[in-house]
Amino acid sequence: MGGGELFHRGHRTQTLPLLRSSHTRYLSLYLTKLTNPIRYVLREQRILFFFIGISISTLILNSFPPSHHQIPPLLLRSDSTHSTHPVSYYHHAAGGKVLLGLKRKALRIVVTGGAGFVGSHLVDRLIARGDSVIVVDNFFTGRKENLMHHFGNPMFELIRHDVVEPILLEVDQIYHLACPASPVYYKFNPVKTIISFLKTHRFAPPLVVSEAILLPFLDLKSGVNKTNVVGTLNMLGLAKRVGARFLLTSTSEVYGDPLQHPQVETYWGNVNPIGVRSCYDEGKRTAETLTMAYHRGAGIEVRIARIFNTYGPRMCIDDGRVVSNFVAQALRKEPLTVYGDGKQTRSFQYVSDLVEGLIRLMEGEHVGPFNLGNPGEFTMLELAQVVQETIDPNAKIEFRPNTEDDPHKRKPDISKAKQLLGWEPSVSLRNGLPLMVSDFRQRLFGDRKEVGAIASVVSN
Repeated sequence: MGGGELFHRGHRTQTLPLLRSSHTRYLSLYLTKLTNPIRYVLREQRILFFFIGISISTLILNSFPPSHHQIPPLLLRSDSTHSTHPVSYYHHAAGGKVLLGLKRKALRIVVTGGAGFVGSHLVDRLIARGDSVIVVDNFFTGRKENLMHHFGNPMFELIRHDVVEPILLEVDQIYHLACPASPVYYKFNPVKTIISFLKTHRFAPPLVVSEAILLPFLDLKSGVNKTNVVGTLNMLGLAKRVGARFLLTSTSEVYGDPLQHPQVETYWGNVNPIGVRSCYDEGKRTAETLTMAYHRGAGIEVRIARIFNTYGPRMCIDDGRVVSNFVAQALRKEPLTVYGDGKQTRSFQYVSDLVEGLIRLMEGEHVGPFNLGNPGEFTMLELAQVVQETIDPNAKIEFRPNTEDDPHKRKPDISKAKQLLGWEPSVSLRNGLPLMVSDFRQRLFGDRKEVGAIASVVSN
């Protein structure tokens, strides 16, 4: 049987017609492809067109400007002794720097104790630069008059609230200033002062002290100074919850009656744990401890400022601190009271310098602590003489026995703040004191001659 004989026995199938038929069919198919090239390409080259479509889409999307998104957090290092934590440079900036070429975004900031002396000046600066500020104050030492010029401003909000109770707010930064700093207030009820420091709550990490032991002594509905630890814990809890940066305003009192002079931040202090000032001194030291515990344990961005003696307009007239005492006494034609021999030393910074330091610390990259004070040192007798020169050269000076547990010397070493924050005070005592005197005179006697000048200088 030949090669062309197929399938049926005894029947010869010719090969030539089959070959001709096959060639004709393929030729017809080829001609169809040539006459319909687009249909052929679409059907046979689908994968190629799929990738071409993706490329065109990508090109079109890249031709439009990107939408505005939050810049991702960058890893910055706080201090060499502390771990690295994300510091956002834009939305939850919590005070971080703004990348070059980008307009600074307004922040939402809470200031506890914002109706007080220092807090109200800080609020002025924050609002002036365009931030939205929430003041939380129980008005124990704060005054509404310090903030009345902001009433009606949509960027300002005032909440009457005691920070010993938790509060929920959505904020980027927390300046925690709430705490009476005068001995008149914290010596009034030292037992509740120090015990209330140790009370825990639902935001706080477990404390070593048993709450069952403390509860019989705790009565947070009364008492004077209830903010250093309970308030700090509440604000740290808020910072943890909303991812805000937290700044604690501590004090030079953590150094006690220092044996090292001037005091650097690495000095651990010389505090009398049973002295009349210890409720405040140890309370602030505990607040620093808790702040660092939250920083290390919960990753909260924190900043710690150790504030030295500060003076200026809006200071409480009768709060018991030496500058306000001398100014009020001189204006009232009373003798200036100097305790002891008057050789104790202090340094005095003007409030605008302190506010500048706090803002730089909050927006910087370092945890601290940082000394914020004026290194210019004065004895109490020298301070009284400067007040005499400023107000009344004929004012008398009266010496009385020294108060218990009074530190002999206090002067900050601000090398760290100079180097890492680029900060140092610029207002001398003799330049700043007249502004405070004008403010006191107006509040005591209603003398408004220099009120406009005071407001102008303070705002600048």
